[in-house]
Amino acid sequence: MQVKLAKPQGPCAGVDQAIEIAELARELYGPPIYVRHWIVHNRHAVEPLAQKGVIFVEEIKEIPRGSKVILSAHGVAPSVWKEARERNLEILDATCPLVTKVHLEVKLWAKEGYTIMLIGHKDHVEVIGTRGEAPDNVIVIESAKEAECITVPDPLKLAYVTQTTLNVDDTKEVVQMLKKRFPHIIGPQTSDICYATKNRQDAVKNLVKVSDVVYIVGSQEKSSNTKRLFEVATSCGIDTCFIDSAKDICKDQLKDKNVIGVSSGASTPKWVVQEVVDKLREFGAKDVEELQGIDEDITFASPALKRLRKEAERREKTWVF
Repeated sequence: MQVKLAKPQGPCAGVDQAIEIAELARELYGPPIYVRHWIVHNRHAVEPLAQKGVIFVEEIKEIPRGSKVILSAHGVAPSVWKEARERNLEILDATCPLVTKVHLEVKLWAKEGYTIMLIGHKDHVEVIGTRGEAPDNVIVIESAKEAECITVPDPLKLAYVTQTTLNVDDTKEVVQMLKKRFPHIIGPQTSDICYATKNRQDAVKNLVKVSDVVYIVGSQEKSSNTKRLFEVATSCGIDTCFIDSAKDICKDQLKDKNVIGVSSGASTPKWVVQEVVDKLREFGAKDVEELQGIDEDITFASPALKRLRKEAERREKTWVF
């Protein structure tokens, strides 16, 4: 039995940035550090932080006045910022810059009087935050079918943006339908779907070509980008298993399977994937090979992260004798 690893997979730059912000804040200031919502959508990334005293809440009102709060990688609406400031909270913004890009697009087009079609999942925290930039101007649509029957105030003043973690092929169908119905609609100069989402979906399309079964490692409940990987794999007609960790692997599933493909979402820690590989070795895998793919060398350093790094460096120098 062989194991083939998709490339790339695992944590993206936005996730790495958010986790570093949380870890540095905890080290520098000590507990309690509060985070509104899960900082990224994977429990294996969240639980170690919680064990160190980071407290995750869903509402700003749950946080004591004057505390430090981290805003998750998914971004928040302006109303959340306002509420946090009213409670005199010290805010550390861990929003992914690619999510911020979409927020800025919405703000710009709303200011110019456009109706904005936000393609995404209505209940996802990223979409809720993005819509909050201009709730009176934004219409959320989830599918090409919705796009086919949607009505808008003025077809000549129409724009679209997308959630960053969508299925690339499905989103393309939605955009094509919008352009067919509304020829004057405008969109972002570059795709709102983030590089990591696209790269991982492309990698899974390559993975299924050489695998008998594919494991997608990540949060089935919360992670949008990981769910999209599962959709991509299953749409190719291959046996696909969505697992949270190595504990979910059933040896019976591997019977008569010669090549096991493994990929993971952009919020799944690398060590979780390594445990999956180790479990597959226990079950008889002899060779593990990473497929050819894109080398990602993108990094983000938001103002909050730069400030924390600078403070950590200053303290380190202070303690050097």
